[in-house]
Formats: sequence, C-alpha cells, structure tokens
Amino acid sequence: MPKKKILLLSVSAGAGHMRAAEALRAYAELPEYDVEAKHLDVMDYVTAGFRKIYTDFYIKLVNNAPTLWGYLYQVTNEAESDSTLQKFRRGLERLSTKPLLKAIAAFQPDAIICTHFMPAELLSRMLRKHTLHCPVWVQVTDFDLHRMWVQEGMTGYFAANEEVAFRMRAQGIAADAIFVTGIPIMPAFAQPLDRIECAREFGLDPQRTTILLMGGGAGLGSLDTIAERLLALDGNFQLIVLAGKNAQALSALQALADKHPGRLLPQGFTNQVERLMACADLVITKPGGLTTSECLAMGLPMIVNAPIPGQEERNADFLLEQGVALKAFDGVTLEYRVLHLLEHPAKLNEMRDKALALGRPGAARQVLAHVLR
Repeated sequence: MPKKKILLLSVSAGAGHMRAAEALRAYAELPEYDVEAKHLDVMDYVTAGFRKIYTDFYIKLVNNAPTLWGYLYQVTNEAESDSTLQKFRRGLERLSTKPLLKAIAAFQPDAIICTHFMPAELLSRMLRKHTLHCPVWVQVTDFDLHRMWVQEGMTGYFAANEEVAFRMRAQGIAADAIFVTGIPIMPAFAQPLDRIECAREFGLDPQRTTILLMGGGAGLGSLDTIAERLLALDGNFQLIVLAGKNAQALSALQALADKHPGRLLPQGFTNQVERLMACADLVITKPGGLTTSECLAMGLPMIVNAPIPGQEERNADFLLEQGVALKAFDGVTLEYRVLHLLEHPAKLNEMRDKALALGRPGAARQVLAHVLR
C-alpha cells in the first residue's frame, strides 16, 4: 500500500501558523505514522505584489499601528461573507493563488490540513465546485475564533480549548466535526527534559531562579532596554534573552551581558528553545498561540507583554482567566509583576501547576489520529 499523503497549508503572516504546520509535519514523519507529509507556504505561490500586501502589510500594521489592526480584526470578524468587500478580497486571493492550486494537484494529497484561514477559504470554493476531492481539515492556532476561520465544506476543525469549540458551534459548525486537541507544537516540547543538564549546557546555574525573555516592543522598549530594567531589580535571578534573528538586538545584549557577568545569557536564533525553557521558572513573552502553547506544555508561568489588539488580546485574556499568566502593558508594570512573583514563590508554583494541567503537548498526535482515522 502506498503511503498516505498529508498536505499542510499555511501562510507566513506571523510565525505561529507556520510553526503549527511544521509541528504536524514533524509528527507525521515519525516512523509510527508511515505518512508522506508536505508543508507549503501559500505565500510561495502568489505574486510578489500580493505577498507584499498580505504579509509585509500585516507585519508593519501589527508593529506600527496595533490599534488599527485591532479595528480591522473586529470589522472583518463582523463582516457578512457576501459583502462587497469580502467578495473582492476572495476574488483577489483566487487570482493570486493559481500556482498553489497546481501544486496541490501535483501532490495529490489524501488529506489537507490548513493552519491558516486563507487556504481553507480557497479550498472551500474548490470543494463546492467539485474540483477537489479529498478531506480538508482546519487547525485554529489561537485561543480565539475569528469568523474567517469558518468555511463551508471542511471535514473537521481542531480547537485549542472548549471555549473555541463552543464558539465554533455558535458559528454553525456541526458538533461532531469539532475536536478539542490543543494547538500542535513540536515533539521536543513533549519530551521530559532535565533542568540541571539543560542549564549546564548553557552555562547557567540550575539552582538559581531563571527568567526567560522572548520579545519586546509595543510600549515596553527594545530587548536590551527591558533586560537592563530587569537586571536593575532586586533579586538573585539570572536572565535569558532570545533575540532571534535580530543581530542588532543580540549585539546590544552581548554588550549588556559584559556589564552583568553570570546574570545575562543572550541568545540569537536557536532551535533549542525547549531546552532553554527547561531552565526557566518564568517566561516574559508576547501571547501568540504557539509560544504560549509551548509554555503551557513545559509548565511555565508567563508574564504576557503588550498584546496587540485582536487575537493576542484574546489569547492573553484566556491565559489570565486560567491563572497561568499576568499581563504587563508597560515597563513599570513589568517590573512590578516580576518583583511580585519573585517575592511570592508560592504564587509562581501555583501558576506552574495550573500551566502543566492546561498544557496539551500531545495536540499534534490527536490531530493526526483524527485525520488518519
């Protein structure tokens, strides 16, 4: 029997959608599944002009005009699907994604999983016109449901939690087509990791309280500015800062580390985030669906910083309601939250226990079980 083929479709507008698809691909390629999985970024199959509008515009908007993004998020969530604006948008997408449809036909998938609403919307039209004949599934990648995720003809939906599933039913999705799996994260976050071993790999003291900082901006300042403020606080803690591919930020952090020997570990782009998380007692992060799902799987309390209006605010609300996170909307608030948790270790332990209980490290396995069934 030939291997089953699973096609994963995502969009590189923000990293979370791509990481969810990559997590599903990583699991699907494990020997136990005997599956051929392929991940396509829809933006690799569109015109340069469309890509610039869709991804570059989105990134600039959320970084420079988050309030406007929040307004657009709400407007598009409330817009009727047959409105002139929505029809124009869908028409533009169809004209710009013809090469993608050829790539799908060439792969001949047995099932498709969409981790972004755009490919789901495109394939919904193909299903209606009977030009696509395989099941199409949708993985929502936030703790919220925007209306654009809801498309006709989908075989099933995967929800992050019970509330998202409830919202799906309220949007008319059949209850038996909804599965509460969590958000898929990479296999590494489901593996038991030894804190002492991981800390020694990075030259950290495993007995010392450790804070992991992942992302700044939006009122809190640059990473080095935040790090400097944190290191000025009272408390015997060490700080890990992830600068990603931002070379300028990494250089500034390395200069700051020289002034605070043994207290600051700057890191550039790394594929060992789970091992750094294993060293940490607290994470300061933007509340993206994927990052926060990784933190929950690792049992890490969070301080979510300056969530952008829209999906990040909804994610933050969920985490705060569950008691696994606090929120900082400016630098002073961040300082207060950190000091409060350092001075109340019992609160930090309570948040850790709740995070572990809420985490769904096996989300990808559950998704694949339904798709391959």
